[in-house]
Amino acid sequence: MSIYSQAHICQCLTRISTLRHNATVTITETRRKTGEKFVADVLSLAGGLVEVVGLKPGDVVAISALNSDLYLEWLLAVTYVGGICAPFNYRWSLAEAKSAMEVVRPILLVTDVNSGYWHSKFRVDTISSISWHVLMEHPVELDITANGILTTEMLKKLCVKSQSLNYVWGPDGAAIICFTSGTTGRPKGVTLSHSAFTVQSLAKIAAVGYGENDVYLHTAPLCHIGGLSSALAMLMVGGCHVLIPKFEARLALEAIDQHGVTSLITVPAMLSDMVSVIRTKEAKDSLQSIKKILNGGGSLSAELLKDAIQIFPRSKIVSAYGMTEACSSLTFMTLYDSAKENCDQSLMKGETRPEFHEPRGVCVGKTAPHVELKINSEDVSHAGLILIRGPHMMLGYWGQIPTEKPVPGNGDWFDTGDIGRLDNDGNVWLIGRTNDRIKSGGENVYPEEVEAVVSKHPGVAGAVVVGLPDSRFTEIVVACIQPKPTWTWSDYSSKLSAKDDDRCLTSQILQNFCKENNLTGFKVPKYCILWKKPFPLTTTGKLRREQVRSEVISHTQIFPCRL
Repeated sequence: MSIYSQAHICQCLTRISTLRHNATVTITETRRKTGEKFVADVLSLAGGLVEVVGLKPGDVVAISALNSDLYLEWLLAVTYVGGICAPFNYRWSLAEAKSAMEVVRPILLVTDVNSGYWHSKFRVDTISSISWHVLMEHPVELDITANGILTTEMLKKLCVKSQSLNYVWGPDGAAIICFTSGTTGRPKGVTLSHSAFTVQSLAKIAAVGYGENDVYLHTAPLCHIGGLSSALAMLMVGGCHVLIPKFEARLALEAIDQHGVTSLITVPAMLSDMVSVIRTKEAKDSLQSIKKILNGGGSLSAELLKDAIQIFPRSKIVSAYGMTEACSSLTFMTLYDSAKENCDQSLMKGETRPEFHEPRGVCVGKTAPHVELKINSEDVSHAGLILIRGPHMMLGYWGQIPTEKPVPGNGDWFDTGDIGRLDNDGNVWLIGRTNDRIKSGGENVYPEEVEAVVSKHPGVAGAVVVGLPDSRFTEIVVACIQPKPTWTWSDYSSKLSAKDDDRCLTSQILQNFCKENNLTGFKVPKYCILWKKPFPLTTTGKLRREQVRSEVISHTQIFPCRL
């Protein structure tokens, strides 16, 4: 294949340097850079990496830092010269970070100077592969010459040949090693190619409608696939990037107000936080600048979607389902579009059609054009494993020999680990995760299915369903319940009067509610438990179900009905 036909994420630089030559393309606090300055800085840094560090194609560069314009420059500069970026989660423990380094064997570690994270305690000499440590910025109080540390600015200044560089590729076209969230077990390094990111960017541009006039707020960390893929899509169209160090609802809303932000991405927890902050003060006209919201990491409840529409009345709200191994989004669904004033209420609420009697799960829309998806099922309900393939898929897990058992007859498909089905209109419906499946009395129970029914009760703010070991049934279904603020919880339903029942929740009340809503008997929770604290989430907003299960097991030995 000719070199000119290969995809490379740095192909965005030509567009940025011409189309956005004198326009602002990055805003980090008080620092602004035009397209000309941004591209020049990327090329200078790339040159410094070759001339000073000696970076070669295939070398891995680990990055641990909060979001900034310099982070974007590092992602592009490393890949420009054929290196492979490995963004590390700054929220990891020191042990997790060292474990990841042993896997990817970076020759260079790039960090910021923010304290309180693992990289502020890390000693470079503990990892034999690391030859260089670079600080993104030079803090005045630190004598870097005495510590033998380089900075981004030093590398740029030491470069003398940046204009003569041309981009190259790492082995197999690898660009970025993005680690999974690690909801079950240790995070794995997903190796993603330039082609995968290019295809994914085009899909997001088509589905969400990103354009050169967009002002995009980075709400997601650049160490996660959602933040990475959307950032690269915005680089491809040449939009403006507004970078806050990390998501805080107040900071995000201030950035929207100050910079006229037009687009952002969220997970349900982020959107909920912004709604809570807005409710404490008068809504501002500036929120009407938001035109595009892409939600991932979980579906939006009808109530949260309604709040989002009120706060961002001129927006298009799109929900996506995806995974790191697929370079982010697999499916898209428009929940609301102010330009069309439409919202598919039946899909949003997960309502069933008359011709179907079994629960439909959660609709996540139709696949992106580049995604091939099928359901591996011999079940009469047509639900089964969701299998995918296409140019968006990972090259593999870095440093690991494939251990997954191939699905019989489907060795050329990737098993997502999700259970779902396709309807007659081509919509994908998620039913649950194979790892989360509860085996009770020989029957399969998917927690998400039970949660969808329990959460319909007017007194339930949140619900997580887990399976607890049981000598008779193997596992029993248990629901952890967060009541709404105006509702109370009682463990003793027999002592409640009719008046008390009006705004009171008990295990029996919720069990009856499930039966009234046609949930099959073996799926009805055997016990319902009061959960008083927030449910544990990953940094991308995904539920840590196994952690909930572990806490329930340990606490129910003492307190059988509450946590």
